[in-house]
Order: sequence, then C-alpha cells, then structure tokens
Amino acid sequence: MRRIGIVDLGSNTARLVVYAYEPGEWFYLADQIREPVRLAEGLAATGVLGEAAMWRAFGALQLYADFARDTDLAHVHVVATSAVREAQNRHAFLDQVGRLGLEVSVLSGEDEARTGVLAVANSFSLEDAWVMDLGGGTVQLSRMRQRQFIEGQDYPLGAVRLTEAHLASDPPKKKEIKQLVTEVREQLSGVLESMRGEPAPLVAMGGTVRNLVRAVQKSRDYPMSQVHGFFLRREELDELVDRLLAMDRTERTKVVGIKPDRADVIVAGALVYRTVLRESGLPGLFVSGQGLREGTFYRHFLPAPHLIPDVRSFGIQNLFARYPQPAEHTKQVRHFAARLFDELEPLHGYGAEAARILDDAAWLHDIGMAVGYHGHHRHGAYLIDTGLLPGMTHRELALLTLLVRYHRKGRPRPGHYQQALDNGDRTLLLRLAVCLRLAEQLERGRANRVRDLAVEIGPGTVHLSLFAGDPPRVELVEAEKQADLFESAFGRKLTIGIAG
Repeated sequence: MRRIGIVDLGSNTARLVVYAYEPGEWFYLADQIREPVRLAEGLAATGVLGEAAMWRAFGALQLYADFARDTDLAHVHVVATSAVREAQNRHAFLDQVGRLGLEVSVLSGEDEARTGVLAVANSFSLEDAWVMDLGGGTVQLSRMRQRQFIEGQDYPLGAVRLTEAHLASDPPKKKEIKQLVTEVREQLSGVLESMRGEPAPLVAMGGTVRNLVRAVQKSRDYPMSQVHGFFLRREELDELVDRLLAMDRTERTKVVGIKPDRADVIVAGALVYRTVLRESGLPGLFVSGQGLREGTFYRHFLPAPHLIPDVRSFGIQNLFARYPQPAEHTKQVRHFAARLFDELEPLHGYGAEAARILDDAAWLHDIGMAVGYHGHHRHGAYLIDTGLLPGMTHRELALLTLLVRYHRKGRPRPGHYQQALDNGDRTLLLRLAVCLRLAEQLERGRANRVRDLAVEIGPGTVHLSLFAGDPPRVELVEAEKQADLFESAFGRKLTIGIAG
C-alpha cells in the first residue's frame, strides 16, 4: 500500500487530502484537512499576494508539512492555481513555501482545466460533457469528448474576485448584481454560444457548487448523504439564489449546508452558475465531488492516459476491495442472482439496467460483515450510502443501498429514499430484492452445494429446481422462507425442489 498527500492551494481554501492506494488496483481517501486561506484577497486590485493572505497560506502549508512528518507521509504534492499563477510576487511566495520542504506545481489555466476533465472522466459514466470548475479567482469551462479534454479556457470570474469587484453592499444591490451578471455574460459569450450549439451535460466542481447543492439537499431533507452525481435543477438553483440575495452575510452563515467562511462569496459564485444555466439553456447541472485533487491523484494512480476503463465497475470493485468478503461466496451469489433474474424475465420484463443494479448489489451484499455480523445488512447499506461509487446516478445508488439493506430480512421499502427514486421503483426494488435474497439463501451454507438452478413458470406458480450434489438442506430450508415475499413480488406461489 502506498500513500500520497495532495494539497490544492486555491484562491479561497487550501485542502490536504491523503490517499492510500495500490497503483491501478484500488484507492481510498485516508484523511483530509481544510483551511480557509483567502489567498486571492485583494489580488485583482493590486496584482500581488497580500502579506496577510500569504501568512494564512504559509500557516496552512506549515500545518500540512507537520502533519506529513508526524504521519510518515513521504510524498506531498502541492498544486497551486490562479492566485499564485497570476501574482506578480509569486516567486517570492514560492521561495518561502520551498523552505517548508513541499513540492509545488503552479498549474496553467489549461493544466487546471485538463485536470478537472480527468476527474470527471474517472468519476462519471459520461463520454461527453461540459466541465466547469469555479474557484476563488477563476473559472474554467472545458469540453470533454470521448472522455478526453478537447479544449478549455480560464476566465477571471472566481467567487472572491467577483465579490470584491462588484458586491460591495450586504445584501447586494440590484445594480451590483446586474453588473456582475453582465460581466459573466460578456466574458463567457463565446463558450456559452458553443454550449447552446453543442448541447451536452454540464458537470460542475469546486467548493462553491458543493455548498450550494448541500443547501438544496438540506432544504428538502434529501435522503442521500453525498453530493457527487446529484443533478441540480435550474429551478432549484434559482430559488436558492433568490433566498441568498435577500440575506446579509450573517444570515447566510446560518444557511444549513453553506460553510460560514464561504458566506461572503457564495452569492457571486451562485450568480455565475445561474447565469451559465440560463444563457446555455441547460435544465441543470451534475455536481462532481471530485476535482483538481482527484484529477492530480489519477496521474499517480494510473499510467497514461490515466483513465479507468469502466468507471462504474471500478467503483464497485474498489469498495469491495476496501471491505473484502470471501470471493467464492460472492461469485456464487452473483451467479444465482443473475440466473434468477434471467429466468424470471417473462414475469418482470426488466432489462440490462436493472440486471446491473442487481449484480452490483450481489457484489456488495456482505460488505457490512467488515463491521460485524449483527446488523451487517444495515452496516453495508451505510458503507454504500456514505462511500463514493462513481459512475452511478443517485437513483441507482439509492436502489443499491436498499438492496443491500434488505438482502437478508425485512420487507423492502424505499423509506426516506423515495424522493431519489422513479415511479415504479418500489416494485423494481421488491423484485430485485427477492432475486438477491434467494441467491443469498441458495449459498447459505457457503459450501457450494447448489450448483445451478432452473425456473418453471406456471399459471399461478413458479417452481425453482435446484441442481445439487450433496443434499442442500440448509439452502432449501432458508430459500423456502422467502416464498411469501416472492408471491408479493411476482404474484405467484413459489415452490422449491431438488432436480432429478
């Protein structure tokens, strides 16, 4: 196992993340520390990093250097963005940073945009997208096609910069808001025209959009605990922006989901996103929980071109590697779940999408055993809900969480996950849960007694024939206990017997 520390020294915050990983195989976030530094404070007006801003940055970097030493973290890579890139006194600043023994890379605007695209390519099941990264000093808007960076540009429209340039009043005045929006329209006119002419999903990253989404989620008691993959509708953003514009800074610090140290600049960032959605005509945007730090990490984790072949499959296997369970049992449960799904297709009519959700659940159904046997179905659901499974929509993630939650007992119900699901998903959940639960019981003794199965669908019954060597007494008894749930799901009585 290797460990690497990556510091994103941004215009507003400095954040250290530590990843543990096996190159090309698996990784997980092992630690992180976030410090507000506001490095870009006053930069747009003076062209130089201010003394107070530099001391805040030095303090954060000294903290990270001490942390690396105390935890035997040999490799820490600092990436600096627009504030350092644009400052006339950047060389003096970097000389001081160098005395801390930290490796620093100052990214160009294009490097920053490319790195953001790499993060999206490795965390979404998207081939094509527009990628937007809004920081304190600048915003990058890039085009991703076939998971590759095609083009992108850096614009001086960061949340700190725009706040200092336009929003002097608290709350902002209508005239100030109009001036800010006009500047955003003018600066982005070319790329907005391209977005209208070449529609593709918009994926946004950075602290501003994550805070905005958390505020939206909290306001409607959203059931999922993560922001990655969340689709923020334009109407939801409009409503939140209107709320924020009516507040002063003190009131904004009390909005659940928005960090207090962003309360003074969140309005400017929100107005940029609102303007982009309105002018592009897009119905909303997807939020990325990954960004510059993760894009930088992928260059260490994978050989060029640094792309995970199948994002969703990797996410499932990566989580399984974090909480490993007996491989043969998992293989058998996956096999039986797939066989049941295929054999019962005349009754359910679902296709490849549902089959993949079921297979993902079969992969992960027992990961809660890493916490403990008792309640392992709930532990597993928690690990999925709070982990990062890139490449999945929130609907798919909700279904996966529920399938693992109900893989051994209880009547499957959406509960508070209902608002993340579509119409008809209650029935889908019940039917997939039956397939998974039967698959689990057919390997209940973990002795591979049941080798295969066959399904015979009758007018009012379904007969499940088990092919086995030694009598699978445990498997037969435990599977028969699922007959009532099967009848609820498929409207037919279930009988089970030994073939031959």
